[in-house]
Amino acid sequence: MRIENWDGDRIRERADGLAALLTDTVASGASVGFLAPLGHAEAVAWWRERADAVATGRLAVWAALDATDRVTGTVGLDFPGKPNSRHRAELVKLMVHRCARGQGLGRRLLTTAERSAAADGRTLLHLDTETGSPAERLYRSAGWTAAGTIPDYALSPAGEPRPTTLYYKRIGGRPED
Repeated sequence: MRIENWDGDRIRERADGLAALLTDTVASGASVGFLAPLGHAEAVAWWRERADAVATGRLAVWAALDATDRVTGTVGLDFPGKPNSRHRAELVKLMVHRCARGQGLGRRLLTTAERSAAADGRTLLHLDTETGSPAERLYRSAGWTAAGTIPDYALSPAGEPRPTTLYYKRIGGRPED
């Protein structure tokens, strides 16, 4: 598997493959902001909207590709625009296709985003994930700290209210250093 940082044009070009990953992720029960069933056209449109955010620098996206050039995973960093927030970023849409799970790809994507954020001068990352999900175990094992849990925060793909746990990770010195 190789991991590439994609610009807005590449995301638009590969929107079908990204959409296939997103629909697989939702179909497998992962809570990534969508209800099941998620249609391919809706997923393509969502990714194309993300391309605009990448083009303006508000979002960074990495895609994992297998030997056949199929998109098997993604991770993103969402950068806040406020002057007092430029030291941090939100980790978003860490997704791994069912066919590629259990092979360390999620950790590789997470590490890629963390290293890129640190290289960009970010010192703090944060995220939210469904409480009790496999993703939560990944974040804890990668040194992320739970900040708290919010009950009934989001609906699962099946439409059931689920709690979410907020996490953070310091990836460099303090902002004033």
